[in-house]
Amino acid sequence: MQGQRREAPEGLFLTFEGPDGAGKSTQARLLQERLQACGRDVLLVREPGGTPIGEKMRELLLDPRYTEMTVVCEVFLYSAARAQLVVEQIRPALMRGAVVISDRYWDSTLVYQGLAGGEDLAIIRKINLWATGGLVPRRTFLLDLDAEKGLLRVRGAKEGSRPAGEDRIEQKELDFHRRVRRGFLELADQEQERIRVISANADASSVHARVWEMVIPLLPAGSDRRGGSPCPPG
Repeated sequence: MQGQRREAPEGLFLTFEGPDGAGKSTQARLLQERLQACGRDVLLVREPGGTPIGEKMRELLLDPRYTEMTVVCEVFLYSAARAQLVVEQIRPALMRGAVVISDRYWDSTLVYQGLAGGEDLAIIRKINLWATGGLVPRRTFLLDLDAEKGLLRVRGAKEGSRPAGEDRIEQKELDFHRRVRRGFLELADQEQERIRVISANADASSVHARVWEMVIPLLPAGSDRRGGSPCPPG
């Protein structure tokens, strides 16, 4: 992310990204539980959502009835929900020294609405820098998975099915989801210091072990502000 960007103050800001079905929510929860078991102060949030306003926007964005919603509209709704989440939840937690884990962040907007959706990437970057005050994650874990496998996980059926309960994004054509995967890998190639790619083909415990290896070096030495012990490496 280019432009005026600021690292998270005091605490540690981690995000999970990837195509639909890659297991982001599962991995975010597993990391939260492990850090809390070590005595860490942890906040887990999801996007869009995490605040009363954000949850309302989530309903609009994912409702399959709104097929007429434009990609530009999506950009503004996702960014608005993100702005509220940063102000209400993320920054206050970071200021008290917590580890903040977000299930998606601005990389998803860059990919879904920009690289896969066709809107101007430079404009989307500027909007998100403004919406978040330039708050950049310390590390982003990109869970990589073939679009076909991800959709099968989400849908629980063969390719091309449209079972009840699918959200508006999941219902998009396979080619869109393939572009999403390529877009995430393109971002990872551009920001190798921040974004780390992890294969999501393995079972959840194996993926978590890989994530944990990458998190350990980021944790501050010594006890946290609640008096917890440092997390063990194993």
